Amino acid sequence: MKVAVIGVGHVGLVTCATLAHLGHEVAGVDVDAEKIALLASGHVPFYEPRLPELVAEGFEQGRLRFSDDPAEAIPGSEIVFICVGTPADAGGQANLAAVERSATTVARHASGTTVVVEKSTVPAGTAARVRETLRRERPDVAFHVVSNPEFLREGQAVADSLEPDRILVGADDAEGLQTMRRLYEPLTEHGHRMIETDVVTAELSKHACNAFLALKISYANALARISELVGADVEAITDVMGTDPRIGPAFLKAGLGYGGYCFPKDVAAFQSFSSKLGYPFPLLSEIARINDEAIDAAVAMVQDLVWNLAHKRVGLLGLSFKPGTDDIRLSPALALARRLIALEAEVAGYDPTAGDEAGREVASLIVARDPYEAAEGAHVLIVATGWDEFRSLDLPRLRERMARPLIVDGRNFLDPDAVAAAGFEYHALGRPTVAAGRPRTRA
Repeated sequence: MKVAVIGVGHVGLVTCATLAHLGHEVAGVDVDAEKIALLASGHVPFYEPRLPELVAEGFEQGRLRFSDDPAEAIPGSEIVFICVGTPADAGGQANLAAVERSATTVARHASGTTVVVEKSTVPAGTAARVRETLRRERPDVAFHVVSNPEFLREGQAVADSLEPDRILVGADDAEGLQTMRRLYEPLTEHGHRMIETDVVTAELSKHACNAFLALKISYANALARISELVGADVEAITDVMGTDPRIGPAFLKAGLGYGGYCFPKDVAAFQSFSSKLGYPFPLLSEIARINDEAIDAAVAMVQDLVWNLAHKRVGLLGLSFKPGTDDIRLSPALALARRLIALEAEVAGYDPTAGDEAGREVASLIVARDPYEAAEGAHVLIVATGWDEFRSLDLPRLRERMARPLIVDGRNFLDPDAVAAAGFEYHALGRPTVAAGRPRTRA
């Protein structure tokens, strides 16, 4: 099938590359001419495992191209995906200006019957607005508006696209639904499930899913605060909870909280949308409050351990908002760095992919070339992002570099006994302290 994708950010570019891999002819279009030129030269503008290889494959097989001119990408396309940003405004409401502009662009350049697909995360009812815009601009063309929310995890977006646990398609007419069935046939014929609903249900489902995942993280963080007060281990508690099939272990993880572009924006947008409908949904504001509280708890712990932070060095391991990506948007690691710098600490951080961007974002941050440089002279080392490479650190070497052998595990990521055996004092959010050289004992 011939497909156009408006917006080639994280979602749009992965959509382009994976649909081309499935055999479709795909044209990606974006107003950012610099980004398009970068892609045309064979470079991917952000870090995402397997994505550069898929983009190169699409070029080599002649199924993928990019342009900054919608007149080159949209005409003749059976399907046009809208994959533009929907950032939150000052009140938390999703800004849908780019979605409206995209709908207008599609209308002006469509050459025949076209299925227009919402891929961006939008409030329920947006498809109706898109439909109105298309009809107003081009009453002579038949448009079918479909909702097909993305459920991609940064760092695993390619795998989530090619091996999805579900494909959600909301359509209000048979032709739009049938077109989407054809599009995803290479996946559904191999057993991947397509869930078919009406449009507004699909739109609302995306916000419901993201808010619930954020809820699980905040619930774990609230449990961490209680665990600290009674001397329990939040990791053991959430492990027990995760064995219950009604709960499950995914996202039930205490630490510095969630960040990135999606969860903060989507929780805020869902609450704003609900409030406009007349239901304030107070649970959503509490999710966000507890998430912010996680940074407060980490700062308080570091202050208690180090006492005066002024002129002391703090090492940060991890700067991206999660492992597997170079995305630093609303990164808890950088939020922590800013708070520590405001307390006059000298903060040095290392990240496998996000160091340069983090250094540009936080001017006072010292960007280290490796974990050992970040630890040089540090009075405390904080694990802020759970990159797998941090599990295999040379702990004795790390200890030699530090002014004080003290680790605060902001992701409950390291093995406390191994850290203590290497001579470190180990602290974590919601877990008992493990003294240097004194691993825990269990009956």
